[in-house]
Parts: sequence; structure tokens; C-alpha cells
Amino acid sequence: MEVSATTQPGSASGADTIVLGLFDDRPGTGDAPPEVARLLASKEARATFKSLALAHAADARWLLVGLGKPGDFTAERARVAAAVARDRARELSTESLCWVLPSDGAAHIAAALVEGTMLADYRFERHKSAPAQDADARPTSLSRLIVSADQDLSDVVTEAALVTEAVNAARDLQNRPANDLTPTVLGAHAQALAHDIDGLSVEVEGREEIVGRGMGAFAAVAQGSDQEPALITLRYAGAGAGAGGPVLGLVGKAVTFDSGGISLKPGPKMAEMKFDMSGGAAVIEAVGAIARLRLPIEIVAVVGATENLPSGRSVKPGDIVTASNGKTIEVNNTDAEGRLVLADCLCHAVREGAERVVDLATLTGAVIVALGSTYAGLMSNDDALAAEVTAAGERSGEIVWRLPLHEEYDELIKGAYGDLDNAPEARKAGTIIGASFLANFVGDVPWAHLDIAGSAWALGRAYAGKGASGYGVRLLVELARSLSSS
Repeated sequence: MEVSATTQPGSASGADTIVLGLFDDRPGTGDAPPEVARLLASKEARATFKSLALAHAADARWLLVGLGKPGDFTAERARVAAAVARDRARELSTESLCWVLPSDGAAHIAAALVEGTMLADYRFERHKSAPAQDADARPTSLSRLIVSADQDLSDVVTEAALVTEAVNAARDLQNRPANDLTPTVLGAHAQALAHDIDGLSVEVEGREEIVGRGMGAFAAVAQGSDQEPALITLRYAGAGAGAGGPVLGLVGKAVTFDSGGISLKPGPKMAEMKFDMSGGAAVIEAVGAIARLRLPIEIVAVVGATENLPSGRSVKPGDIVTASNGKTIEVNNTDAEGRLVLADCLCHAVREGAERVVDLATLTGAVIVALGSTYAGLMSNDDALAAEVTAAGERSGEIVWRLPLHEEYDELIKGAYGDLDNAPEARKAGTIIGASFLANFVGDVPWAHLDIAGSAWALGRAYAGKGASGYGVRLLVELARSLSSS
């Protein structure tokens, strides 16, 4: 999709569909033709949030979308309004769409309109047969999106499009089935990304190197599958990085399929466990977007990719493994594998120079019980970093809710035969317990853990309903943007 901004009125954009937003105290429609005014006069067009009305005039379609009260209109509401407009535009066979920004619309609203439109325009059809050629077939995707505003918002719109492309790229990775996206393929994807982007480098290591690094926890999860695991390390240093800001470490869990291992998951919905690599997908694509934006920040990103399968080689309940920092772990449930992978990846990020760390993982079902899909769970050993992550979530629309860490939780993860228990029998504070476990592998480095199990897919929002959501890309880019300017 070609995305651009213009200071020309919507009628001069050349788009076949022009979208006007209506606030309940602002009945004006700018340069729209009389047919649009008649829709307002007849009350067919209303300002009620998400209401729609359509007029045909001046060789274009004029789509009116209710935006509600101005005081209630946020960037998130703009994304939703854009998605609602995009869905109606698809029914109208729209190929080029122009959003007319309200006269006092801020830059962040323009960015949100781009995001909502592009996210709603997304389709994953990699494995569908090509449709028969039909001259009358409706276009399924937009070819062009224009934002018309009183001021030049070209940079804002371009950056929003770049980041949203990265979100949709992460969704592509998430939606691919496990027989298509293996750990090796994910590593190759990261290598291709680094090849295409100046300033981004990547190293991909396999089973032998993982074992050689003493990553006994990661290796234990990987040993049950014939597929080669991948330790993916990306590095980026933008111009001006290192002038004062600490190195940001990003860590992602990428279990490309999680059967639960010997502690086998129930059959229903097991197919969704292809999404267990969502944290890794978000980290890879976010770093790519940060590098394309040339943000002045230094990043080391680590993604641990593996399958978790039952076989004669699989790690067994009761086995004790040793992580790369020397901590021993009783593996009392092989379905609590993500924390084993992350344990060694966190250690690796710190050893590679990360001075503050954020990890993303579809770690626990408990976070869905606690927060649903609205918030991701945030746990942190550092108030300042937690505040930065929370603020980035608010600005990006990928909101997080902080849960506590407390020394009493540490007692629950103490092992009977090793240092740590990966799955305590007491069914208490499941999401927090996962974070308490991970805290053992970052030392004194400021660290924040994001449990995105409820947000990574089936988000249920107008712009990301079914399938992968790409959650975390926008948040991480916004975090890097804020840290690079502080």
C-alpha cells in the first residue's frame, strides 16, 4: 500500500473514497459537496461513534464516520474509526482512500488513522489457492491511502506506515503454521531483514552453539524436536547512540510450536500454539522498524526459537537442568518451557551488553484470566523502567498493567532438589510466578517482563480481530523512540 500525506483538500486527492469524521458538536463537512450536507440534514449521517453514512458525489464516494464527542476522541478511537471505515470501504470496492483529518486533529491522530487503516487492511493468504481470474472481482486490499490535513504531516504519516508495516510483518510470522515457520526459517528471516537494513546485524546459532554456551535450560526444551533450534542475536546502533543512553536489550520467546512436551497440552485449540513465537516475532520486527527509523539508540535483541515436542529425547518432568548462569532448575512441568528458553536468553542479552532489558513472551494462561486481552501483564524489578514501558504502551495503544513482584513469591519457586522449580504445585499467582522465575536471570540489570499471552492473537479489536495481532511492535518502537530522545 502506498501511504502519503497532502495539504490539498480531500476532493483533490484523486482517491475514489473520501472519509470524513463527524464530531457531535461540529456539523461542518469542509469542502464536501452538497450531497454530504444533505446526509447530515436528514440525520442519516450521525456523529455517534462508529456510525456510517455514504454519499456519491463529485466522481467519488464520501464516507462519513461518527467520531463521538471531541473530548472522548483518542488515538485508540481513531484506530477503531479507521478500521470501521476500511471495512465499509472494502464492501465498496475501494482502491484508494483519503482520510480528511479534522481541522484541529493532532499529528498522533493522523498516525493512528494510518495504523487503523493498515491494520484492518491486513490479510494473511499465504496458503490459500490463487483465486480464478475475474474481471469483476472486488479488490481485497487498498492500493493507496492519503491523509489530508491543514499542515504537512508527511513525516508523521510515513513513520506510522513504516511501523505498521512491521506490525503486519510480525502478524505474517505469527500466522504461518509450524511446518512452514520453523526455528531455522525464523532465523533466516532475521538474517534477510539484517541484509536489507543498514546498521542492523544478526547472528544465528544452532543446537551445538546453544549447548556450547552452557544454555542447558534452552537446550533441554529443544532436545525433543528434530528441528534445529535457533539462538538469534540482533544488534543495532543508530547514529548518536551511546552518547548517554544505556544499551536496550529486547528478548523474545519464539517457541514455534508448543505441544507442551511430555506434559502434553489438551487437543482442543492446540493448533493455536503456533502463536507461541509471538514475542520473538514482535522483537525481530520492532528492531527492524527501529533500524529503518534510524533512531539514535543502541540495541541488542535476543530471540530463542525452538519447538517443544514429546519424543524419546524430550526433557522429562523431574529432570534437573542447568542454565547458563549456573542456576539449576527442576523441570516439573515441561509445558512451562517458555521460562526455560527465556532464562538463557536473558542471561545472553546481559552478557552481550544490555544495560536494561524488556522481554516479551506468551508465557502464561493465567494472564488471560487476570487481564483478558485488553492489557498485557507487566512485571519489573525497576520502577523507572516500568514507568517508561507503561507510558510507551499508552502512547502506542498497546497498553500494559503492572502486577507486583514480592519476595514471598520467590519462596514459591524454590526447588526441592535444585535451585528453582519451573512449575510450583501451588496454583497461586501464575503470571507473577513466571516473572519471579525470570528475575533470577537478569541480576541487577533493570528489567521488565511483558506477558502477552492474552494480546498476541484474537485481540478482538476492530483493527485486529481474529488471528495474529502483532502486539508489542508498536510498544517497543515507541519505547525506543522515547529512550533515544531522553
